[in-house]
Amino acid sequence: MPAITLESVLTCPHCGLAKTETMPTDACQFYYECENCKVLLRPKPGDCCVFCSYGSVKCPPVQQSSSFREAGALGHCSHASGGTTSASRTVPATDMRADWQRHE
Repeated sequence: MPAITLESVLTCPHCGLAKTETMPTDACQFYYECENCKVLLRPKPGDCCVFCSYGSVKCPPVQQSSSFREAGALGHCSHASGGTTSASRTVPATDMRADWQRHE
């Protein structure tokens, strides 16, 4: 099974700023504030996080799910499936917006 990549280059669709970020392994990152234009990015419909929508590498749960499928197992991303809508999906661990506010 291939190693999971933890770094991804997020590219803001509004201003084009590209920044390398480390992806969390214990949660999907639902929010990301561009440090250049201050737009709050959210996942595109059907994606579980901002890395799957705007990153150069999919998030660790999706990478792991892909590895399981390639090996013939029945794994799939629990973060992207399950019938929840983007508005009702929760983000485990800390709320990312609170973290950004502390760093401003």
